[in-house]
Amino acid sequence: MLRLLNIEFIKLWNNRASKILILAYFILLSCIALIAAIKFDFGFFKFHLAEQGIFNFPYIWHFNTYVAAALKFFLAIVIVSMMANEYSNKTIKQNLIDGLSKKEFILSKFLTVAVFALVSTIFVFIISLTLGYIFSSFTETSIVFSDLEYIVAFFIKLLGFFSFCLFLGILIKRSAFALGFLFVWYMAEGFARIVLNLWDKTSEYADAITQFFPLQSMSNLIKQPFSRLGAVKEMANQVGEQFNFDYTVHWYNIIIVLFWTSLFVIFSYKLLQKRDL
Repeated sequence: MLRLLNIEFIKLWNNRASKILILAYFILLSCIALIAAIKFDFGFFKFHLAEQGIFNFPYIWHFNTYVAAALKFFLAIVIVSMMANEYSNKTIKQNLIDGLSKKEFILSKFLTVAVFALVSTIFVFIISLTLGYIFSSFTETSIVFSDLEYIVAFFIKLLGFFSFCLFLGILIKRSAFALGFLFVWYMAEGFARIVLNLWDKTSEYADAITQFFPLQSMSNLIKQPFSRLGAVKEMANQVGEQFNFDYTVHWYNIIIVLFWTSLFVIFSYKLLQKRDL
């Protein structure tokens, strides 16, 4: 496995665009800390975002993983470009000639996306732990390490999404078209949900059906955290609204995403098997 990873990271290291995108991704992840610096001071109105509790344990695990997940598209570009370069530079053919089997080739790609997901998760965990101990009002161990299921969900979400990108890179071969297809797929899932909502006003059937869609299943792992904030709840109460959201990381959502992840890897291998390289 280390040999396969070494081959992949040598390719990435020799690609300038990939290096820049990976570096930009981790720099942007680090910029989550800059949220603490957001302040508004207009006369009597003073607002400091960090004081609203966004970095309180255990809420910080939910907030940071949700925000960090939005940056995954930087690595999506790297992954589809990684596959596009294999075809354009004919390195995939050379690897197979040099003795790498198609199964090992797909495994090397999957291990690479798994490492991206794991390193991103560890990075977000360290940033969240640091910010929490600096700004949180609660630092008891039992509170600090509660709700860590969001960290697990973050890893699985990235793993599933990156596996989807890997499949698209192999299917379409060109990075621009693969990313375009990703956007079209996202729009198609959104359109399907709108149609289902029009058919059933309660959204009960829409939720039941769309939870099995690839991108929606990944989105369901970490729901939006903003309505959990005390300030947001207070504003809602003032206008007579109440939030009734389920923020739990459910085991069945994890199973659905892992199912799609397995399917994308299997489809990638089957595609490679059938193609004349």
